[in-house]
Amino acid sequence: MRGVSDFLQSLRLWFAPARIREEGETPDYRFSLANERTFLAWIRTALALIGGGFAVDQFLPDLRWGVRAGLALALIGVGAVCAVRAVNHWVRCERAMRRGDDLPVSRFPALLAVVVAVVSLAMVAVVAWGDL
Repeated sequence: MRGVSDFLQSLRLWFAPARIREEGETPDYRFSLANERTFLAWIRTALALIGGGFAVDQFLPDLRWGVRAGLALALIGVGAVCAVRAVNHWVRCERAMRRGDDLPVSRFPALLAVVVAVVSLAMVAVVAWGDL
């Protein structure tokens, strides 16, 4: 139950980040700025995945509709999840730094890598064997 409570509290902070200042001590600004740069890197990754999904849909018209739509939607969906995860991770890290806690660990990078690898292998199969 604590996990749900923590998530709901961090969700509130997504839209009211000034409330983070109410917790703990202000960390060294370099750490907060590094956390922000990490957030922006995740957002760039999300945008690249979403853009790749649109590119698959628009520039591979010779693929069967189901294959093309499946690959495009997989990339767009992973990009959307990545964007949401970026803001959640930013808040969790900022709160941990303010509290003096260890930074949160996450399985998300490994999960993202696996999903991108699976979609990539599907795209390799499409290119190697033509329209599936």
